[in-house]
Amino acid sequence: MTHLGARLAYVAARLDYEIDVVAAHEAVAAGAAVLVDTRRLESWQHGHIAGAVHLPKTEVASRVETLPRDRTLIVYGWGPGCNGATSTARVLLEAGLDVRELLGGYEYWARNGFDIETAEGVSRQVRDPLVTAES
Repeated sequence: MTHLGARLAYVAARLDYEIDVVAAHEAVAAGAAVLVDTRRLESWQHGHIAGAVHLPKTEVASRVETLPRDRTLIVYGWGPGCNGATSTARVLLEAGLDVRELLGGYEYWARNGFDIETAEGVSRQVRDPLVTAES
C-alpha cells in the first residue's frame, strides 16, 4: 500500500468508527443507538448525557453481557482530550458489539445544546456558536 493509500484507509476507518454529536443525537432519537458514558462516577454525577447508560471503564468486563446487541453503542468520555471511551470501545468491539465513538464526548454534546442530566434534572446549555450554527 502506498503512503497515500495508507492515509486514505486510515481516514475511511475513522469515518466508519467515529460519530459526531449531531449524527449521534439523530441515531439515539431514531432508536438505532444507545449512548454509553465511560467516565468515573464523580464525573457522571457532575453531569451526563440525558438517557445515557453509565458504564465506567472499571466495570466494562463485568457488565458487557448486559448491554444491548440490537443497537449501536456510542461510547463517550469527557471530551477530545480523554481516551477512556476508546479503551472501552476496544473491549466492546472484542465482545462483538457494534460500537462507535462520540467525537468531542460530553463536552461537545453539551456545547451543541443537547440534553444533559444532573441531580437537578434534565437541562440544556446555551448552544456554543463556535461548534454549531443556530437553525
